[in-house]
Amino acid sequence: MELKEYLKMEIEGLDRQLPRVVDGLTQEEISWQPKSGCNSIGLILFHIFKAEDSFIQARLKDTKELYESENWYQKLGLDVKEQGAHYTEAQVNAFKVPKLATILEYGAAVRKATLAQLDAAKPADFDKVMKMPWGDMPAIMLYSITVSHAVGHIGEMSYLRGLKRGMDK
Repeated sequence: MELKEYLKMEIEGLDRQLPRVVDGLTQEEISWQPKSGCNSIGLILFHIFKAEDSFIQARLKDTKELYESENWYQKLGLDVKEQGAHYTEAQVNAFKVPKLATILEYGAAVRKATLAQLDAAKPADFDKVMKMPWGDMPAIMLYSITVSHAVGHIGEMSYLRGLKRGMDK
């Protein structure tokens, strides 16, 4: 199996996991916090897609994130400067979770752009050294981080769903 095929399979696998977590949830359920300062399912879901947008668009392609360039911040009812991460407890508590359908639409647009970038990549592109806040890394790591980052957060959202609804509900 070629590297691009493997990465595509892993990235598309994220889309197969999400419905199990979010299908059937109400707006109240995706906005629910088990305690002050705890992330909601909606905030975590937004964070996953915003991070992927940043990893691929801003970092790898060196372009504006879709969040800004396609006006997703307006569609989501959020500020253009919203980072989707590094919140204080007060910011977590104040975050107004957008509608689930809109978050998923944003995610679909981000995922489509990610897969298009992956499809266009040449083998040498994966070795390009990227400057990241935590140190230099090969570009291929941005795809790997996209997957591992989302998988961890999907687990968190599954746990929150279970806390709110009970097991397998």
